[in-house]
Amino acid sequence: MAVYKDGDKWRVIYRYTNWKGEKKQTQKRGFATKKEAQAWEREIMLKQQTKLDMTFASFFEIYEQDKKKRLKENTWEYKSHIIRTKILPYFGDRKIAEIEEKDVIAWQNKLMREEKYSPTYLKTIKMPQFLCDEV
Repeated sequence: MAVYKDGDKWRVIYRYTNWKGEKKQTQKRGFATKKEAQAWEREIMLKQQTKLDMTFASFFEIYEQDKKKRLKENTWEYKSHIIRTKILPYFGDRKIAEIEEKDVIAWQNKLMREEKYSPTYLKTIKMPQFLCDEV
């Protein structure tokens, strides 16, 4: 990663390799100080290093801190309820790196077979995008 002066603001360019082995680059601009830019840089590095080795429940805590601020209260409560009651019981203690596509399919099939939910409701219970990106 690198921190650069960009006019009167600071920006961070972050290069990384994703879980698929693809090289990626992202940047964030508009930091008022170099210290703020470096703090963001450290936070991103920590998240990237621990992302795949943490449990789904731990990852959800990070996700919650980020998403809760950006969604309306009712939207967050709805999403949170589904994650806590339908997804965390199944995947909560498993490491993100250990969850494979077949596990997600098995979970979906279990919901369809064993739980008596309407097809419309089942469409609303989907694996959060952040996990789909990881699997």
